[in-house]
Amino acid sequence: MNRSNIHLLDLPNEILIYILKKLDNIDVLYSLFDIMNKRLNALTQEEVFSNTLDFASNIHETRIIDRFCNYILPRIHFNVKCLIVESTSMERILLATSYPNLTELKISNFQRDTLLHYLTDDSSLQYILKQQITKLSLINYDCYNAVESLTDYTKKVFIHILNYLENLEYLNIIETSNNKYRPLSIRYLSTNTFSSSNLTYLCLNVETFDDCLGLLDGRLKQLTTFIVKVHRMIKNSPIVYNSVSELYSSTIFVQTANHLPKMKCFSLIYYGLIKEYDNKFISLLRRMLYLKKLTLYLRIGIQNKFMDPIYIINELSTCMSQLQSFKFYLSSDNTRDNLI
Repeated sequence: MNRSNIHLLDLPNEILIYILKKLDNIDVLYSLFDIMNKRLNALTQEEVFSNTLDFASNIHETRIIDRFCNYILPRIHFNVKCLIVESTSMERILLATSYPNLTELKISNFQRDTLLHYLTDDSSLQYILKQQITKLSLINYDCYNAVESLTDYTKKVFIHILNYLENLEYLNIIETSNNKYRPLSIRYLSTNTFSSSNLTYLCLNVETFDDCLGLLDGRLKQLTTFIVKVHRMIKNSPIVYNSVSELYSSTIFVQTANHLPKMKCFSLIYYGLIKEYDNKFISLLRRMLYLKKLTLYLRIGIQNKFMDPIYIINELSTCMSQLQSFKFYLSSDNTRDNLI
């Protein structure tokens, strides 16, 4: 056979699907859905091309949004399980049809006022957000250097999201490379804030390491994956590490004696220099008896003392028998005074 006479439609379905899967689902559906070719039309209605739809990169293409909302989405709505949307077009896309199998939502260009407009009891998106969504990812564009206090921001955004989305199991707050969002701060809030009996995955930034400990005081009982970046360490933190729940900052209890048997994956990142090291990191990790994946980024710099990173690794190896993956950057910066 002359190779120049082989056309795309001469290929078997398996190869055609393999090729189309290399393309963006939005492009495949927009270009090929319901065209005058029964074979291609049938292929594009396969679930693999409509399970996840990313509209965030097409926000300025009005004709694409129009075609999907008016024609394509009502035809494939049953297959849709995940939508990636930009905050300004979210309502139109979510209301274009019903999505009985939609459970995952990723919102690009998230800003507080835009999203919170929909997190009300009279919202047009109330049922989808409250009852259907179990996985939520937010690419946060809220400015870090805002006038509002971190405590107020935490109550109005983080806590409100967790309370409103009743079936949420997965929460991922993503920062962009050029914008650091305002971190969660529960330091002056009661122990029942930001609590959930459903949440199993949490990824976000917190103001202090104490906030990290606070989130692990029992308020998130089902948590199996916790990915956290700490913004700052508080020197001489009044937390007491012993077998009894201790009060710190007047409101939050940290139950350091309680094990975290459900925790399977933990990541802790702090880019600053730790100037006070008292085994609080080791104490936390020792509670995670069944941890399988661990990521640490820590820089320790204590005046007149050298902390050997090997010591930390050895300490962890004695209490984590099920650890399968350990990624780390551990450094000790000697800040000893020069004596003459």
